[in-house]
Parts: sequence; C-alpha cells; structure tokens
Amino acid sequence: MNYSVIVEVTLRPGIADPEGATIERALPTLGFSGVSLVRAGKLFRFSIDADSPENALATAQSLAERLLSNPVIEDAVARLDEGR
Repeated sequence: MNYSVIVEVTLRPGIADPEGATIERALPTLGFSGVSLVRAGKLFRFSIDADSPENALATAQSLAERLLSNPVIEDAVARLDEGR
C-alpha cells in the first residue's frame, strides 16, 4: 500500500537560527507586529510503499535521520499525511 508522509525538520533548541532571526527582524517593516520566536525549518512530503502505516513511518523516520536532516543540530519528525 502507498502511504503519504510528511517529515518536519527543525533546528534543535539552543541552536542559532539566522534564517528565523532575519525573518523576525523583517516582520515589523512588513506590518506584522507581535510575532516573535520565529524558527525556520524544512518540510518534506513524499509517498512510501509499505505493508503497514507503522512500517511506512519507520522508513520515513530512518530516511529523515539519515538523509534529510543533520542529527547533530536538527530534529526530524515523520508523520502520516492524513489529508491525502
């Protein structure tokens, strides 16, 4: 069976996020006030052919940790995309 998966990759707490900081500094000039603690990340969507949702998630998590993220500074979380 084919399962749609989403993987979110974010910087670990305490790791500097220059992209998020740049976005946060730009927000007031664009008219967005009151926004803080901006963190940037990556989102991946893909399909996995597996025999169960658990196996699809295990494959996605392994792929996320081995290829899509740097496990030293980033956290990666895989979940099924229920919207598809």
